[in-house]
Amino acid sequence: MTDFTPAQCVLFSDLEKRPVLLAFDQAHGTCDGGAILLAAANRRFENGLIESLSTSLPDTRQPGKVDHHLPELLRQRIYGLACGYEDANDAARIGGDPMHKLLAGRDPVKGLDLASQPTLSRFENSVAPRSLFTMGMTLAESVIMRHGQRRNGHARRVNIDMDPTDAATLWGAAVILLQHALRQPLLSADAELRQLRPRA
Repeated sequence: MTDFTPAQCVLFSDLEKRPVLLAFDQAHGTCDGGAILLAAANRRFENGLIESLSTSLPDTRQPGKVDHHLPELLRQRIYGLACGYEDANDAARIGGDPMHKLLAGRDPVKGLDLASQPTLSRFENSVAPRSLFTMGMTLAESVIMRHGQRRNGHARRVNIDMDPTDAATLWGAAVILLQHALRQPLLSADAELRQLRPRA
């Protein structure tokens, strides 16, 4: 057993006369615990928003050589962006993080680590413009359907305003990517929330 012999701590001297012991030896800790709320928000969309987006991406890789399936790569990248990890270079840092493994659909302790930076870069560079357009349409349709459900069918029109400029945004590269895919600054749905169309 490890013998802890800390120096006298003065941080809490006015609270109690007992010694305070701090140990940083937790094997599977994370600093992104709040990210579980992102997974809950994703599940509020029918079949999951990220899972719906992943169906727009064809997987041309050899199935026997795949360790990281497309929905896992997309989850890793989107949740990483949402948690402030802007670059694929952060993949090494969060690859073994139990929260990010859980968000990607893996066992947080025993599951295989997440994709590396080269794997994520190959994934991002392999997406064709047609797939990006399909993802943009899927995103718009999912948002419109969600708002229609949220308003109990009383929404007559849902406007999605996406600025076509490349300014810094909350979701950073993900929003800019979808803006380029949509190629339209504003989309709206008709009164029945069934038809998505560009708006003049």
